Amino acid sequence: MKPLRPAFTIIEILVSVLILSVSIIFILKLHSDNHEQAVYISERNKLSLEDSLYLTPLILRYHKDTKDAYTLLQDEFSIESSESREILKQNKRAVFIPESGQTLPSEEEYGYAATFHQIFLKDTHSSRYFRFGF
Repeated sequence: MKPLRPAFTIIEILVSVLILSVSIIFILKLHSDNHEQAVYISERNKLSLEDSLYLTPLILRYHKDTKDAYTLLQDEFSIESSESREILKQNKRAVFIPESGQTLPSEEEYGYAATFHQIFLKDTHSSRYFRFGF
């Protein structure tokens, strides 16, 4: 009679398949989450470049208002191309500016008082900026 060779049992094989399945599902979930974050960050970076059009000193006038980039830039720049004007008019953001804050030096220190404004630009990826003055 031939001696039996040691082999895996069906339970051992099922346990190993289960472990592999759980680890693959976990890795796929991590990949999916990372992909969503990468897409969000790339879209946010694209919009931050467009947001820079709104950070002129005139932005503080437009609390709770929706403005396009052309309205804010027309006084500072002479935009002659009608195509450029239309692109700037299509770029709109809702502007929200809460009360300004002020920092004062303590009584022991000498220095300048500073004021700051928060600027919220609301869109699909909202952003917050600060403007400081001394």
